[in-house]
Amino acid sequence: MMKRIFWIKLSVGFLVSLLMGASVFAQNSKTTTIVVPFAAGGTVDIVARQLSLDLGNNLGDSIVIDNRGGAGGSIATAKLATSTPDGKTIMFHHMGFVFNPALYDKLPFDTRKDIVPVAEIGVTPNVLVVTNQFPAKTVAEFLAYAKANPGKINYGSGGIGSAGHLAMELFEQSGHFHATHVPYKGSGPAITDLISGQIQAMLMTIAAIKPYIDSGQVRAIATSGLVRTPSLPTVPTLNESGLKGFNYEPWYGVFAPAKTPVKTLDQLHDAVNEALKNPESQTKLAAQGLEVKPMTRQQFANLVESDLDKWSKIIKKLNIKAE
Repeated sequence: MMKRIFWIKLSVGFLVSLLMGASVFAQNSKTTTIVVPFAAGGTVDIVARQLSLDLGNNLGDSIVIDNRGGAGGSIATAKLATSTPDGKTIMFHHMGFVFNPALYDKLPFDTRKDIVPVAEIGVTPNVLVVTNQFPAKTVAEFLAYAKANPGKINYGSGGIGSAGHLAMELFEQSGHFHATHVPYKGSGPAITDLISGQIQAMLMTIAAIKPYIDSGQVRAIATSGLVRTPSLPTVPTLNESGLKGFNYEPWYGVFAPAKTPVKTLDQLHDAVNEALKNPESQTKLAAQGLEVKPMTRQQFANLVESDLDKWSKIIKKLNIKAE
């Protein structure tokens, strides 16, 4: 039943996009719409809203944020795929973009053929957090407890196949332990249960959990990048805590419909990179744990292509399917 509901929602979203995408924004050529695949308040939404003013100024347009959550971002991606390829509709997304072709048996668009990468915004590691009642305070203590109590650590995520889920799967493999995954409909409810002790751990984006770390409601044990993040400078990395080479840093980027003219793609790329130069935006994004990493358009396209292959193999190996 759940799968049937999912496909109904995705199909409806796709059909609405097909009917509306080609005409709505043509009515106002001075409006650029940023499609965000998640609800307002999430990390991607925060990034999009932070950059929207400068981006609009650079493009000479007003910016409209269109939050289209659901199906791991596939509803928003379907909307983008059917939009007029004139640069007036773009999408902000994170690395979950490359997960979906392997997570879903069938999508109403071709990830490689219907979407084109425009610009990378930056990367952010995840952070391993535990409830305050959890006995471990270091990675070594966490692993020792996990191995002594196989399957008894319940960890939450924003859903099957979410960035938080896949990050924890990699952690389990690297640390040679087993924990029990408890998927939620979004990270918000999972955080609530983490604070109350209903679950014991999460490995999630810094932006979403940092306020609760700062307030002492949860405890940070380690971050997932190769080096420490400036937003949590006293928290060690998994890499330096015994899991040599562990590196999980989801990227954030901008996408456009395929067949968008090269000149328009270049203009969009330059406008995004110019927006990223704003010191205020850099400071606010850094506070969210996001390190600005501008790339050429080709470099970002190569990264997306490489990650599509990489994560397809990982997800198939782990035998994960979205519900």
